[in-house]
Amino acid sequence: MRFFFRYLFAIGLVVLPLAAWGQADVKIKTTHVTGPVYMLEGNGGNIGVSAGDDGLLMIDSQYANMVEKIQPALDDLGTDLKYLLNTHFHGDHTGGNVVFGAKSTVVAHDNVLTRLKNGSFKKPERKDGLPEETFATEKRIQFNGDTIKLVHFPNGHTDGDSIIFFENLNVVHMGDHFFAGRFPFVDLASGGNAVQYAANVEKAIGMMNDDVKIIPGHGPLSTLDDLKEFHAMLTETTEIVRKAKAEGKEPKEIARSDAFKKWESWGDGFVSTQRWISILHSSI
Repeated sequence: MRFFFRYLFAIGLVVLPLAAWGQADVKIKTTHVTGPVYMLEGNGGNIGVSAGDDGLLMIDSQYANMVEKIQPALDDLGTDLKYLLNTHFHGDHTGGNVVFGAKSTVVAHDNVLTRLKNGSFKKPERKDGLPEETFATEKRIQFNGDTIKLVHFPNGHTDGDSIIFFENLNVVHMGDHFFAGRFPFVDLASGGNAVQYAANVEKAIGMMNDDVKIIPGHGPLSTLDDLKEFHAMLTETTEIVRKAKAEGKEPKEIARSDAFKKWESWGDGFVSTQRWISILHSSI
C-alpha cells in the first residue's frame, strides 16, 4: 500500500504535505557542474540550471511543495527565469511548474503536454504549468552561449521522456533515464518499457564523450563510467529475468534466488529488487 501511494505521488495524482513522508527538513543542495550549469538536489528529480547573461534556464521543478525551498537557491544563481524544460511528466519533475511555469516558457515533448492535461493539471489553477512549446523528436535552444538540445527517447521511462544535452559545455541531463546507483522506476502504465529503457540508455551513451558530466534524474552528479555501470546493470538483469521467464518462473521465485545478489545494494532506493524484477518481467 505504501508503494502504491508513493507511485501516485510520483506521477502527480496525489499531492501530500511535505512532512507526510518525513521530508519537512529537506534542504536544497546546489552543485556547480561547469561554466553556467548547476545541479540542484532536494526532494524529487534533480534540477539542472543554466545561469548567465541570458537569465536562467531550469530543467525540471520537483514537487509543488518544494517551490519555497527551490526559489532561494535559484535567486542565489541569478534572476529572470526564461525557460523551464521538463524531461517528462511525473509530479516529482513537474510539480513546481505551477509557479515556475507562470514566469517562464515551459518546453517538453508532445506527450508531456497530453499527460499533464489529462492528469494532475486538469485543475484550472495548474494551467500556468503546462508546456507552451512542444516537439516530437528534438528541439534546440540557444541560451547562455550554448546550444541546449532536447532529444526524445521513446517508450523507456515513459512515452514522453527527453534527455537534454548542453552541446558546447559537455553536460547531459538524463532525466529519469538514469537513477545513479539504484534500480530505476519504469512507468509501464504510461508507455514505459524496461527493455527499451536499456536501449535508450545505450543510444545516449553513444552520443557522449569520456569527459561528459552527467546530471541523473536521481542520485549524485555522475560520469560516463557511472552511466556505463548503470547500463551494464540494466542489460545483465534483463537477461537474467529473460532466461528465468522463458523457464516459466514468476518474479517472486526469481527474487528468492541468488541471481540478483551482485546488485543487492541497488534495491535500497525507491525501487526494490522485487519491484525491479517485476518491471523487467512485465517488459520482456
